Amino acid sequence: MSQRNWTHWTLRREADGLAWLEIDCAGAAANTLSAEVMAEFSQVLDELDRQPPAALVIASAKPAGFIAGADIEEFSRLDSPAAARALVERGWSLFNRLAAVRYPTLALIRGHCLGGGLELALACRHRLAVDEPSTKLALPEVMLGIVPGWGGMLRLPEAIGPAAALDMMLTGKSVDARKAKRLGLVDDCVPPRVMASAARIVALSGAPARKPALKERLLRRAMNGPLRSKVAEKARKQTEAKVSRDNYPAPFAIIEIWEKYQGNALAVPAGDPASLEAIFASPTTKNLVRVFFLQERLKAFGKGIDFAPRHVHVVGAGVMGGDIAAVCALRGMRVTLQDQSVERIAPAIKRAAKLFERRSKGDARAARFALDRLIPDPQGHGVAHADLIIEAIFENLEAKRSLFADLERRARPDAVLATNTSSLRLEDIATALQQPSRLVGIHFFNPVPQLPLVEVVQGEASDEEMLRRAIGFVRAIDKLPLPVQSAPGFLVNAVLGPYMLEALRCVEEGRSPETVDAALLRFGMPIGPVELVDTVGLDIAVAAGEALTGDAASGQPVAPPQRLLQLVEAGKLGRKSGEGYYRWVDGKAQKGEAGAFDAALVERILAPLLAAAERCVRGGVVADAELADAGVIFGTGFAPHTGGPLHYAASLGKTLIGEAGNVAERVAEA
Repeated sequence: MSQRNWTHWTLRREADGLAWLEIDCAGAAANTLSAEVMAEFSQVLDELDRQPPAALVIASAKPAGFIAGADIEEFSRLDSPAAARALVERGWSLFNRLAAVRYPTLALIRGHCLGGGLELALACRHRLAVDEPSTKLALPEVMLGIVPGWGGMLRLPEAIGPAAALDMMLTGKSVDARKAKRLGLVDDCVPPRVMASAARIVALSGAPARKPALKERLLRRAMNGPLRSKVAEKARKQTEAKVSRDNYPAPFAIIEIWEKYQGNALAVPAGDPASLEAIFASPTTKNLVRVFFLQERLKAFGKGIDFAPRHVHVVGAGVMGGDIAAVCALRGMRVTLQDQSVERIAPAIKRAAKLFERRSKGDARAARFALDRLIPDPQGHGVAHADLIIEAIFENLEAKRSLFADLERRARPDAVLATNTSSLRLEDIATALQQPSRLVGIHFFNPVPQLPLVEVVQGEASDEEMLRRAIGFVRAIDKLPLPVQSAPGFLVNAVLGPYMLEALRCVEEGRSPETVDAALLRFGMPIGPVELVDTVGLDIAVAAGEALTGDAASGQPVAPPQRLLQLVEAGKLGRKSGEGYYRWVDGKAQKGEAGAFDAALVERILAPLLAAAERCVRGGVVADAELADAGVIFGTGFAPHTGGPLHYAASLGKTLIGEAGNVAERVAEA
């Protein structure tokens, strides 16, 4: 056996001619394809040209995954369209060179295989995926406002067909090992214990690259004719139903590059809206890259924290508490769920079972094991054994005080005591405790399984170690922790309240709910503000107090809109009662026609949200404007293409808060 080492690559040759090429990016937790890594890969191919192997297996030496894609920090430093074009040309040429070698090549994919990592794998003759939960394959470039320029737009449609490929590229969605096999993206998925021997057998087998079935081959051949335009048009219409071309040009560029240029982004003329030059110049691209680094900054709060509770006890089996319990069980934790009776807990268990079935993707055994970890506990016996206790009962101060006094008596002295309150001050709840320092806030958002943000709330007396453990827990369930100070509404509800109120004021003045919602959807919000009020519940909106009825300019309470109060009095509480501002059928709002789009209406409704976000920064609820932007994006879905509310306001010259510094640099420092 012989071995050749580079800084980031190691080439081992075995006696039978099989070569193993392992990537292990120096000084990094994950493998990324930086300029230096790609330059070394070119040198590796030079070496293999001089002495071709019988076959080549490309794998990762890191436990964290295969390849996470291009180096996003390096991309963020590109200073011209010419530099962006050079970056794309480098990867396109290098992976074309890999695809053209005469010896068999195989990518052994374990863990994440994203972006440029999947494009490298697609350039190999064979692909094997390791069958374990961490294996994910995706081309998520669209999430950064860019396109898969290193061959993904060419080779993915050839591998799995245009429809499935466009779906992956336009959404950025990942597939696991088993789905990758079903799609034809990989030759096979294998257990970890046999991955090396399986790779050896396939690489040395002399088998040709996997071919799709005859029917699929004929269909793909037809794609060179009129059918190609029809598939592209269908994808275009589906994309237009979700996002606007003005806000998100990248998905439309992907469709056009596949349709007209056979997936080669370098072939698009510079003046075309789908060109690399246009994509690089788009504010959306810069803002989505900013959002990526904001997400990395939130993840970095959990760095170095090894607290992952084995046993979580949740009190309150309503929608919020039940879903918190389910998410914890899904992540492998033992969870006891307490409420006044088994009958009250049963609906939460039923919802959890459906969630486990969806997330396990047909693996009935995994779904059953998750359900086994979720234990109904009406008597609260789990309190004495839990590492973390989360209160998720109704918003009543005295009820919470009474509950925490009881929990403190029965809990282990080192257990974290947490409240999921959305509107009460931690200091007021903590007065019931002998040790107020044990109480922290862990505030989830509905729907818990979907929304990634969790506010970790520090009260005046909260112990630093308890806060640290709370952040560790949030990362352990794969959520994004946002440290906030105890204040009415914290960050997210404090900005949502005035925003929803202003929307309801517009309805009060005669605008239709449909017109208001359509305007904000066009701006890029995931749901209109009036529909959001209906979804949250009109009674909850009224009860939210200052978070909803605070005046954006003065911060003083104002009266809720009369129609809101009248609807609540009539028992029309929104989605849960079947009627609110909209009538609801099968969980969907029944909407009429919206009026003409009015940009001034958008500006008016957003203004209180922007002002509230600025107040939260000035008041120290969050540490800086970057974290405010991160919290509002990941907690509410605020239009990501803007880079966040305060970043958006700054771009309009409407804020006094300056930029808090370079996001990428902050992440690197963390």
